[in-house]
Amino acid sequence: MLTLATARADSTAPPAAFFECWADVARRAEWDRALAWVRLDGPFREGSTGVYKPTRGPQIRFVIETLVPGREFTDVATLPGTRLAVRHRVGRRAGGGTEVKVDVSVSGPLALVWAAVLRRSVTASTTDGLRRLVEVVESAAT
Repeated sequence: MLTLATARADSTAPPAAFFECWADVARRAEWDRALAWVRLDGPFREGSTGVYKPTRGPQIRFVIETLVPGREFTDVATLPGTRLAVRHRVGRRAGGGTEVKVDVSVSGPLALVWAAVLRRSVTASTTDGLRRLVEVVESAAT
């Protein structure tokens, strides 16, 4: 497994507010400029499938592979010869506040090729997307 990007942010908003935002996948393009749209084929739960359309590129199918309600989930897309996993985590910090993390990784026989192609754009979009998500969640909480 190769890590393409890791983003972390602190917030005053509660963890549940972030998870609610993530679970409303149709709104994801509001804060993630790398996405034109996202659709889920059912409820937000482990095993559900969907499709997203990057602003540049073809539609990509994904599955919610793991889900711990209110804490974390991982969605996985399959690219030719590669598995692209995006892990989202949120929780309370020991000293107060909320910590939000997003990790993007690739694995599989063509992971090195996809890492070379995607690393720069995924790093930029993951960092920007998390920053914008914090803005959206905090503005809704006030």
